[in-house]
Amino acid sequence: MPIRTVITHAKKHPGLIPQFFFLVLGMTGASCYLIRLAKGPHVSWNRKNNPEPWNTYGPNYQYKLVAVNTDYKALKKEGPDF
Repeated sequence: MPIRTVITHAKKHPGLIPQFFFLVLGMTGASCYLIRLAKGPHVSWNRKNNPEPWNTYGPNYQYKLVAVNTDYKALKKEGPDF
């Protein structure tokens, strides 16, 4: 939808302005979240040089966006090095 059409509709119907605002806000939030997921440690974009990127992170790396009950600084490594 061209920007000019949105502005024209907003001038004719001022009640649509909050709807346009929250629509753009939701699309921006969803895009930012998808970008964050694409840059995560479990995604391998370069399979030749680094086929298992999750092995390069230590045991105290915080994978989750919000960790409520987990203190990642106190975690110790379990298992062998590969």
